[in-house]
Amino acid sequence: MKVVIDCDDAAIELKKTIVAHLENNGIDAVDLDYLGSHPGAYYPEIGYNLARKIQDGAYQRGILICGTGLGMAMIANKVKGVYAGVCHDVFSAERLRKSNNAQILTMGARVIGPELAKTIVSAWLVSEFQGGGSQPKVDQMHALERQSFESQ
Repeated sequence: MKVVIDCDDAAIELKKTIVAHLENNGIDAVDLDYLGSHPGAYYPEIGYNLARKIQDGAYQRGILICGTGLGMAMIANKVKGVYAGVCHDVFSAERLRKSNNAQILTMGARVIGPELAKTIVSAWLVSEFQGGGSQPKVDQMHALERQSFESQ
């Protein structure tokens, strides 16, 4: 599995830690480093850029990190067919995949430390969508999303 990752200026060090953690665990981590080519970019551009890469199928999973994770989740969820959620604990990270089938995990570098972030990422990556009772809810989310995007 290839995992794409990026961050804003509030999370550069945590992103480096997560990239190293992924690589140490045999996971191909692709750092988009949007800030490197667009100095001064704000989180909406960065998150949108990564979410579009998920949307077009270039990557299956993505990780976005900003100060709180909230803004990154908000912008990623503006891209049709892309689902993101902010997680600052392991249970939420597991449920993000198992119950909601989200492709993007967002975290806040000002909210959690590096060791917890690594644990959250690991839990999220090994979790898979379970379907079952969650399937009708995810289907409804997709239907409402289509309705929202098509009504514009």
